[in-house]
This record gives sequence, C-alpha cells and structure tokens, in this order.
Amino acid sequence: MKKLEIIIKPEKLENLKSILDDCKASGVMISNIMGYGNQRGYTQMYRGTEYAVNLLPKVKVETVVSEEIANHIIEKVVQKITTGTYGDGKIFVYDVVDAVRIRTGEHGEDAL
Repeated sequence: MKKLEIIIKPEKLENLKSILDDCKASGVMISNIMGYGNQRGYTQMYRGTEYAVNLLPKVKVETVVSEEIANHIIEKVVQKITTGTYGDGKIFVYDVVDAVRIRTGEHGEDAL
C-alpha cells in the first residue's frame, strides 16, 4: 500500500477529486494549508508600499491506495493538473506497512 500526499493549488481541487474518484480511491483527507516552494511567493504593492507574500494558499490531499492504483493516480495527476508554472504542487509517496479498520479489525488492503 502507498500513501499519497498531494499538494496542489486550491483551484485544482475539483480536478483532483474527479481523478481520485475515477481511480477508485476509497478514502480521501483534504486540508487547507499555506506554504511555498521554488517560487518563494511574490511581491505586491499596497498603498505605495511593497509587501512580500511568501506563504501561498495550497490544498493537501491524502489517500492510501494499493501500489497499482497509486501509480495510475500519479500519472493522471501529472498529466491533468499541471499548468507548467511554478507552484503546481508536489506528490509525496510513502510506504504503508499496515492499515486496520477499527470497526471490523480487518488488516491491510481489506481495511481500505
């Protein structure tokens, strides 16, 4: 099993949700976050004063899926979410040793 942590621009969330639904991801956790990467934010003028805005709004989507589904999701996200500019986001992939469904005690992929 793999845990995918996908960080994207907020306006791309609906596109990502449709990709996850198409790939049969069984569960998703979504968090609003702030951060920056290579773009280091941007500068903005306000009433004649220049301000550095370096924490940008992002969305973090987490899901745990089988390895085959994880590879398929990664391919689709790279194809459909990209705009070709800084700030498109990142995907972090983690190995998941086990998952347990509390209600039934099922382990592994059965628990997903």
